[in-house]
Amino acid sequence: MSSPNHKLFSSDEMRDLHAIQRSLQAFASSPQTIEILRTLSRAHPTQSRSPKTLYVLDSSFNPPTRAHLHICTSALLHDRPKAEPKRLLLLLATQNADKAPKPAAFEHRLAMMSIFAEEMVKEVAADGNCEGVAVDVGVTKMARFVDKAREIGECGDYSSVDDEGRKQPVEQVHLTGFDTLVRLLDIKYYPPNHTLAPLEGLFEKHRVRVTRRTGDAWGGKEVQDEYLTRVRRGELEDKGGKREWAERVELVEGRKEGEEVVSSTKVRESSQKGEVELMKLVTEGVGRWILDENLYVDGG
Repeated sequence: MSSPNHKLFSSDEMRDLHAIQRSLQAFASSPQTIEILRTLSRAHPTQSRSPKTLYVLDSSFNPPTRAHLHICTSALLHDRPKAEPKRLLLLLATQNADKAPKPAAFEHRLAMMSIFAEEMVKEVAADGNCEGVAVDVGVTKMARFVDKAREIGECGDYSSVDDEGRKQPVEQVHLTGFDTLVRLLDIKYYPPNHTLAPLEGLFEKHRVRVTRRTGDAWGGKEVQDEYLTRVRRGELEDKGGKREWAERVELVEGRKEGEEVVSSTKVRESSQKGEVELMKLVTEGVGRWILDENLYVDGG
């Protein structure tokens, strides 16, 4: 969990790469598994401290994109009304099961995450359909979803309070793309037994909100719907999965028909084509940071 004595960063401090580096070095040598670096809030103080629902976007943020923005704002504005008050955690894993820390260093990614969070909070507030939102920017040493969910659940920052004043674990809603759902349910990530049994606690307590990723290697809407139907039919039971997990997974629409596919890979490639192409794929502040810091000049 996060250190109780940890000082949160301000907006300016989250643009100081040396300060972020020092914080990451201290985190790496500490026993902490999750650290919250910055909190942004346009919510009532009690609302931001005691959420009923915690949305978690766990990504490499290399860089944050308009696709990430859609995933977050869709959940905050259109997920279940009874899920309020809501809080969002943008989480960067400093030990990723699949990806090395390149081409952008972690300190650059965290700076962009902070800028991205500022822009998202403004967008959600301007919509007027959300009572208020608090957004955290954090890091974790955990690589797997199941481990992150457990550590978040044990983090004192994320407890709701019931009518009798008792602390209760907050419901987590993990925001993913369809490709991440497939990896989540892939037994290769659960050695040594290579079974999905470790996911039981995650699906018992929490939800997964999956944005369809159509138009690429993951197939169209029908293919992705069929994948969840297979889970519901029990086709993962021989791997330790349970058919009732399908009821804890919600598939939601991503890009509209005809809209451009947005991905971090495409952003890195577009950064070489100039400002106009880049700004189609990222928010204004993130785009400015990429250009000013000469990130992704070699693509990647």
